[in-house]
Formats: sequence, C-alpha cells, structure tokens
Amino acid sequence: MPSTATDGTDRAPRLPPRWFVRGAWVVHRAYYRLTRGRRGLWRPRPDRWGTLRLHTVGRRTGNEHTVIVGYVEDGPNLVTLAMNGWAAPEPAWWLNLQADPEVTVDLQGGTTRTVRARAAEGAERERLWETWRRYDDKLEEYAARRPTPTAVVVLEPRPSGRSGRETAD
Repeated sequence: MPSTATDGTDRAPRLPPRWFVRGAWVVHRAYYRLTRGRRGLWRPRPDRWGTLRLHTVGRRTGNEHTVIVGYVEDGPNLVTLAMNGWAAPEPAWWLNLQADPEVTVDLQGGTTRTVRARAAEGAERERLWETWRRYDDKLEEYAARRPTPTAVVVLEPRPSGRSGRETAD
C-alpha cells in the first residue's frame, strides 16, 4: 500500500538516487577489504537484519564474484532478498545463483559456510517476506517499484563441498 502524502495523493517512498546506492555498496566493500574482513559484516539482531558476504561464480565468465547482502536467519537457513537496490533488473548475483546454486558465504567472525541457494515459493515465501517486513515497514512499497516480484532467496547449509572449509576463526 503506497504511503499517502499530506495532500491526499499516493506517493511511493523516496529512495536515494541510484548513484548514491551504488556508491554506498562500493564504500561498504572497501571498508570490508580495508579492515581485512574484521568489520563490515554483522549478525542479525531482533531489531536489525545482518550482512553476509556471498561468493558466486559468474554464469558467463566462470569467475568468482563477491557481494555483501543483508540477511535474516530462519532456523539453520539464511534468507536474503534479490532486490538490486530496488532497481528493475535482477541482481547479477541472483542470476549467478540460478545458474550455479552451490556457493559459500562469509559471516561475521570469520565463519564460512557452504550453502545451496533457492527461491522460496508459496507459503514459505509469504512467511519469509513477513519476516523481512518486521525490519522494514515500507518493504511492500519499495518492492512495488520493481516490474517483477522480488525473489526471497533461501541459502540452505550444505556439507563442506567446493570450498572445503567450514571455519569459525
């Protein structure tokens, strides 16, 4: 449901300009690299989602790519949204996961997990979407800006595989 302005008209929530969103991503990644991974990732709390570093393999290049995304926990699963800063195109990392869902994630504290990605569907998607709404009451309004539904991505733990590591330094 769009928010209503004081003049009674419906307006979508204001988003920062695209250059600002992309700049924030660059700064966050640089901060993570400059601190050698000691800062820039955090665990979810009851009042805030967490961040993780996702390693994917490019669907066209075969090269490894990393991205920092927000997540919440759902039992042993990690759950993120494929939103691309609420821009129209699907994020490249989600397209890469669809081509090769077996990946690794880095969590705060140096923990690395091997996971398998999949899109939540049906009742599971609705339940997980509601979980995300607890962190952002404008989630529906932001999602309405996109021409396609925003994928709710579930990262399920897998036995150590490709990375060969499950560590907690």
